[in-house]
Amino acid sequence: MNEKKKITRRQFLQIIAISGAAGLALKIGLDNLSIDEMISETRLLMGTVINIKAVGPNPQAASVAINACFERMAELESVLSRFQPSSQLSRLNQVGAVDNPHPALFRLVKQSQELSQLTDGAFDITVKPLLDLYQAFSGTLPKSLQIEQALHRVDFRKIELSSQRITFKQREMSITLDGIAKGFIVDEGVAILKQFGFANVMVEAGGDLMGLGEKAPQSPWKIGLQAPRAEMGNLMTTFDIRNQAIATSGDYMQAFTSDFVNHHIIDPRTGHSSPELASASIIAPTAALADGLATAVMVMGQAGLQVIEQISDSEAYVVTKNGVIQKTSGF
Repeated sequence: MNEKKKITRRQFLQIIAISGAAGLALKIGLDNLSIDEMISETRLLMGTVINIKAVGPNPQAASVAINACFERMAELESVLSRFQPSSQLSRLNQVGAVDNPHPALFRLVKQSQELSQLTDGAFDITVKPLLDLYQAFSGTLPKSLQIEQALHRVDFRKIELSSQRITFKQREMSITLDGIAKGFIVDEGVAILKQFGFANVMVEAGGDLMGLGEKAPQSPWKIGLQAPRAEMGNLMTTFDIRNQAIATSGDYMQAFTSDFVNHHIIDPRTGHSSPELASASIIAPTAALADGLATAVMVMGQAGLQVIEQISDSEAYVVTKNGVIQKTSGF
């Protein structure tokens, strides 16, 4: 009979140590194959700061995807910006009509008209004549007669829209997409990142953002809402989002008077700034919808909460001018 080989305690400990090291090395090797990194990049675009984050195991691929995202966003800005004289939107405002509109311009005007119907005209991209009127005054406000005259050129129903042509039915009309285009461009940026295979991304443009997936396993994107007044502190609240967008509108973003009573969010139906709210934040399935609804709720005031309650997968968080916080039931 063969004699069994005896193993000393020292040899046993050496074997355990080697096995443990081998197992650890294998685990590290496997982890290195699957560890995700967050790649971030910030640029100036659309007159604001754009932040893009993509999570994945390949930083080089993420950088390529982020660059493509910025290129798509810049392309859309060149079509939809009222501040670029050569944009198709600017040509539409100058002439009153445009043939063969860019698909993005057609889609955004169509979505804006639908939002106008939904909000009973509280959101209206033809508000630009009123906005131009207020911005022409420095330290003073336009007179009632001037506001009344500008109101005659504000009516979303006077836009004739088809995929072949966009026409204004009244002379001297003009539109601004400031209340929705930023969100739309964020959505398009997210779509580019998805095309490159990234399922966990965040695209943020001046406070309007979309968070897709998670920033890490079991760790959703965390968002903080800025307080509309300095005396209220820095953040009003924080919360998590997954596959959701959020946008905020506020009277403090572009005030015409130091008391925030008159600001850039003008009720297209009255010609005056909304008197109730300091800020409105909307969570929605897309950044374009969140952006447009945030503008509309600022105009509608607290009554806008009831409109949001009827819209699927959307919530609102508003702050009144005297600091009272109100939210929809699901926020």
